[in-house]
Amino acid sequence: MSSTITREDVDDLLSEEQISLEEPPAEKDDCIEYLLDLVVETGRVSDRERALDALLAREEQTTTGVGMGIGIPHAQTDAVERPSLAFTRSSAGVDFGSMDDEPAKLLFLILVPASGGEDHLEILSALSRALMHEEVRDGLYAAETPADVQSVLEEAVA
Repeated sequence: MSSTITREDVDDLLSEEQISLEEPPAEKDDCIEYLLDLVVETGRVSDRERALDALLAREEQTTTGVGMGIGIPHAQTDAVERPSLAFTRSSAGVDFGSMDDEPAKLLFLILVPASGGEDHLEILSALSRALMHEEVRDGLYAAETPADVQSVLEEAVA
């Protein structure tokens, strides 16, 4: 992966199958499992339990609720072969313990290989920068299809 995220990277990181516009579970750990299963179902995760353990261990370190209604659980693990994202949104929100005390309504999961420290930081940074923009968040709330979600993110990184 290059030092910046491109439109092509969005498609590679986040396939339509890794996007759910259905209501996720209301509890944080269940929601993380829900997002993980979107990646598992595409065959990108070799060991679901190890990936889940890495995500929950990261969650124990400090919250991944970044504020503004956004949650980004993430982990590096040898249970994934290549960097991957998953996305869902919650109408009621999920309590991720964010500093602004707002529930997370836009939820992304990031998984990268254990050796992918630079990719991990670049994906997290690019996603966080994009989500700082109200029009990007509004576009994700308004998306009617997984392709719409991809389009919003592609525009945000262009």
